Amino acid sequence: MRFMMLMIPDGYASAAPDALPSLEAIEAMMKYNEELKKAGVLLALEGLHPPASGARVSFKGGKPTVVDGPFAEVKEVLGGYWILDVRSRDEAIEWARRCPAGENAIIEVRRVQEMSDFPEDVQKAAAGFSELKG
Repeated sequence: MRFMMLMIPDGYASAAPDALPSLEAIEAMMKYNEELKKAGVLLALEGLHPPASGARVSFKGGKPTVVDGPFAEVKEVLGGYWILDVRSRDEAIEWARRCPAGENAIIEVRRVQEMSDFPEDVQKAAAGFSELKG
């Protein structure tokens, strides 16, 4: 089963566009990432720049509107993610518990939808799109 762990770091919503984690935080996270890799459960991971350097495209009324970051109304933002291939939800949660996250950070653990989760007609409609995993 594939699970995505979403890192929601405290204070990231108001971080400067060029803000970077401390050396100590990077070192601790790299040690954790290496544990995931050695255990054979890590499929992918990425960190994200703060929202101040991003943009949002909304579609109110069917028309795309672009708003540049930062986004004042946002309290929690995604700072990065991992995709793990584990045996169960409990195993994914256990990996999240081991993360060297900051004191007020949150890691949301969510199962990735697999094609096999969908009815046959949906699977057939998506057949041939190789980026979708089975």
